[in-house]
Amino acid sequence: MKNESLYNTLCEINGAENVLRNEPMNKHTTFRIGGPARLFCLPRSAAQLAGTVEACEKAGMSWYILGNGSNVLVSDSGYDGVVIQLFHNMEAVRIEGCLMELEAGVLLVKAAHLAAKAGLTGLEFASGIPGTVGGALVMNAGAYGGEMKDVVREALVMTKEGKLLRLSREELELGYRTSIIARKGYVVLSALLELKEGLQTEIEGRMQELKEARTTKQPLEYPSAGSTFKRPAGYFAGKLIMDAGLRGYRVGGAEVSEKHCGFVINRGDATAEDVMKLIRHVQTEVRDKFGVELEMEVKTLGF
Repeated sequence: MKNESLYNTLCEINGAENVLRNEPMNKHTTFRIGGPARLFCLPRSAAQLAGTVEACEKAGMSWYILGNGSNVLVSDSGYDGVVIQLFHNMEAVRIEGCLMELEAGVLLVKAAHLAAKAGLTGLEFASGIPGTVGGALVMNAGAYGGEMKDVVREALVMTKEGKLLRLSREELELGYRTSIIARKGYVVLSALLELKEGLQTEIEGRMQELKEARTTKQPLEYPSAGSTFKRPAGYFAGKLIMDAGLRGYRVGGAEVSEKHCGFVINRGDATAEDVMKLIRHVQTEVRDKFGVELEMEVKTLGF
């Protein structure tokens, strides 16, 4: 009864065509793994997003904000709650001088290319990160020496109670794969980035260099969630895993990539349970051999 009432409320807020029942999550994650979400909601504005979160909170229903699904592993049994996806929605972009305002659902890849086209440099590092702006701020996404904290001036976020907060770079407390957004459970609505003027040809050239580096070093030909583990202090996760003799190690359809041991890949038929068993085995082996605890960078949902 509670679920039916919430479903009707979410349909009123977002339109019935934007609220799905029992939506398979393997369609919405880059791992291509995951059972159904009880409800799957696609708000198209900040007001709809706020109303959706408020309705879930009032109903006592768990909810999860999903971007491009590039850093999450959903259980085989799915998620008994509401998945709220911002990707494909909330994608407005505004550029004025060296400032770039982006709604949370904008893909980082798209943002980087728009910045390059406008002759703005600073976002090249993000040109191959498959997540959204919202997700990137939550975890202070970074690659090849750049991080979101290097370019963000401020962000507009929403608390679980529906209160809007405009947080400065300092107030966001962006650290290695963390932020106040993650710690407080805030929802990102938009971000204001501060970039610098540059030459479009040089910016695009740098982006091409990074693309070639990723293609050479990362297993982009297989579904994955990117780097599986956070970088432990003083070490590189991929090297520890390789030195533990786990390159190519498999559990079911899940495999430690032979191209880059920091990636767990889906060879086509992996289940979430395969992935989790493999991750636990890797953590145990690295701990036993080197005394280093590997912490997952990939988020889990429904476990």
